[in-house]
Amino acid sequence: MTVVVEMVSDLVCPWCWLGLRRIEAARELAPEVDVQLIFRPFELDPTIPAAGVDYKEYMKEKFGGSDESRERSGQMRQALIDYGAAEGIPYQFDRITRRPSSFDAHRVVRWAQGQDKGAAAKEALFKAFFEDGRDIGDHEVLVDVAREIGLDAEIVADLLKTDADVANVREEAEAFRQMGVSGVPTYIANRKVAVQGAESAEKLAKFLKHAAAQLPQERKAGDA
Repeated sequence: MTVVVEMVSDLVCPWCWLGLRRIEAARELAPEVDVQLIFRPFELDPTIPAAGVDYKEYMKEKFGGSDESRERSGQMRQALIDYGAAEGIPYQFDRITRRPSSFDAHRVVRWAQGQDKGAAAKEALFKAFFEDGRDIGDHEVLVDVAREIGLDAEIVADLLKTDADVANVREEAEAFRQMGVSGVPTYIANRKVAVQGAESAEKLAKFLKHAAAQLPQERKAGDA
C-alpha cells in the first residue's frame, strides 16, 4: 500500500529546499515503502505584496538591526550554507535582492504537479531564488522556470494573468494552518502522522517506515 506524504512548504524558505532533498534521500533509504509525495502550499508571510519588497530591508525589520541580531542572522545563514553544501545545495544569499510573494509560484507548482512535474518545479524554483537570486514573484521568471521544466510556457503565462487556482491555493494553505501547521517544512503521512522541520534523511526514512507500519495490512491470499 502507498504512504501519501504531503510536504507543506514555502518556496522562500531555505530549510524547505533542504527538506526536499532530504525527503528524496529518505525515499532511497526506505525503498520498501511506496511513497506518493504531494506538495502543499504555505506562505511564511502572506502579507508580502505581489510585487515583493526589498530583501535587505525586510530581513533587517524581521531580525532587527542590532549587532547581536546581525550576528545571529549571520550564524543562521552560515549554518544553512554548511547544511546546503552537504546536500549539494549552493545557497547564494548575497544574490537575493527581493523578498517576493511566493503565492504565484505555488500556483505554478500546483499546475506542474498536475503533470507529474511537482518535484521538478519545486527544485527549479528553489534554485532560481536561492542560487540565482531571481525574483520568483515575477511572472516572467515563473514562465521561464515553467519552460525549463517542460511546461507549456504560453499556457502558464496566460494562466498567471488570471485568477486560475487562486482560491484553491489559498484554501489549501489555510487548511494546513487550521490543522496546526505553523512552521515548514512539515511532512504529513496519510493525514495520521507528521514531522516538522528539515530532519535528516535517516530520521525521515524512519518516519516513512513508521507511517507504512500504520497502514492496514492487506489480507494474504487465502485468508478468510
